[in-house]
Amino acid sequence: MVERDDSPVRVQAFRFLETQQRVYPNAMPWNVLSRGFDFQGRRVPLLSQQGIFQPAVCRLPLTIRTAPVVEGRTRPYEDEVEEEGFLAYRYRGTDRSHRENEGLRVAMRDRVPLVYLYGVAKGWYVPAWPVFVVGDDPGSLTFRVAVGDQTASVSGPASLADLDLETDAARRYATRSVLTRLHQQAFRTRVLRAYREQCAICRLRHTELLEAAHILPDGHPEGRPIVPNGLSLCALHHAAFDGNVLGVRPDLKIEIRDKVLKEKDGPMLLHGLQGFHGAKLHVPWVEALRPRPAFLEERYEVFRKAG
Repeated sequence: MVERDDSPVRVQAFRFLETQQRVYPNAMPWNVLSRGFDFQGRRVPLLSQQGIFQPAVCRLPLTIRTAPVVEGRTRPYEDEVEEEGFLAYRYRGTDRSHRENEGLRVAMRDRVPLVYLYGVAKGWYVPAWPVFVVGDDPGSLTFRVAVGDQTASVSGPASLADLDLETDAARRYATRSVLTRLHQQAFRTRVLRAYREQCAICRLRHTELLEAAHILPDGHPEGRPIVPNGLSLCALHHAAFDGNVLGVRPDLKIEIRDKVLKEKDGPMLLHGLQGFHGAKLHVPWVEALRPRPAFLEERYEVFRKAG
């Protein structure tokens, strides 16, 4: 029996995602991915409740998915970055020969590209493509997944296997870069949603101008990408916070560095910074998502010493 070639479906899936990414540059909603696209008169969804998803028109899985973090809960399973830099993606269940696991195994053998959907918040995913299954570890019940060549154009079915990068070093570099970006987008999405998509200082609501600031930075033992370690800030106030021009006390009061308070430099300085001295930070409604006082206290000491 000759297996049907589903390369044209994959090409169309990649093009569909490129189009949707212009509409949803930060994350794509479940309903858009679930609705999918039309292929030769048939609807092709990109996900379902299963993490490994194979649409009816495909001979092998098309997407793999990691569930989003819900603050205060653990994921049903955890996909991790290996020391070598690849993604360790969990099997479906514990049965090595489950048909979905077998499907990924065949995709590995045939160098078939897939789409990786990384959950950044409930109902929101960031896609990365093409990705390839490059290893299988039954002992840990995981597949090794690497990112392919994201700069290559998808010219047609014959080119798909060539989207796989040639060396492990190139695969590791591409995979680390993409996973770092996905984790940053996940942190930003969760923080902005918690703060109702507004700056915690000036209440600016233009999401394209909002950023997720770490209270304790990356590299700090407690500098994890969790909402209680984040602040939704506009670009100006993020830069001021990181540069210790602006500080936040543990009681949520905002302080501006003394030297800056005494400067005279036009309306931006007056209304953008000086005017917020002594104001109170706007925080999430949900108490568990508010800035952790111990984090603010440690970060405020850094601000105080810098001033």
